[in-house]
Amino acid sequence: MRTRPNVDPDLPPTPGGTVTGIIASARSAGRFTVLVDDKPAHTLGLAALERLALRVGVTTIGREQVIAREEAALRTYDRAVMMLAARGRAAKDLERQLVRKGEPVEFARLAVDRLAAEGFLDDESFARNFVRSRSGAAGLARRRLQQELGRKGVQRTIADEAIAEVFAEEEIDEVAAATALAAKRARALAGADRQTARRRLYSFLARRGYAPSVISAAIERAAGEIPDDERVAESE
Repeated sequence: MRTRPNVDPDLPPTPGGTVTGIIASARSAGRFTVLVDDKPAHTLGLAALERLALRVGVTTIGREQVIAREEAALRTYDRAVMMLAARGRAAKDLERQLVRKGEPVEFARLAVDRLAAEGFLDDESFARNFVRSRSGAAGLARRRLQQELGRKGVQRTIADEAIAEVFAEEEIDEVAAATALAAKRARALAGADRQTARRRLYSFLARRGYAPSVISAAIERAAGEIPDDERVAESE
């Protein structure tokens, strides 16, 4: 588990001294290692170096906590970038996950705000992509999509707009989508009697957020795929 950066004023700060070199980091692209008294002391970005006016010959004595804070915030930001690169996320969800992984709340919020300002974090775009993916592959209904996006911290208005936009673009008919799901699922229930199959189909579609009226219509349309009690009895 990653240790938290040393930014607590009650803890001893990183020793100060004279900056003797600033070199490109061998481990992180776009980052620079600050040598203090010829020893690696900090890893910072170019913006932080300029903001702190760090250059060869200046002293860091008296600014240890300020520099440590900049370094810690950058580490949280870099972690956020890696998490976002691995999988698209909503802003609130990313912030929660950063805190869950041990990042300070303040730095997690700063990282999310920075990514949003840079255009790398966009809840509207995330919501549309999520709806497009989950309405197709998983066959989730509007209500379930609203719930899922809500759990990820997406505002209700943004979620509703994304759902409406994607459903219109993809011409998604919930009854038709539920019918296709029911027909496919029914074929996997070949060993069950008709009543049990219908009950399981109902639960299956309900978990995906379909309304009772839609489920009933879908099951009726997919009735041909539901095993007939007599055929089941004969096969036994």
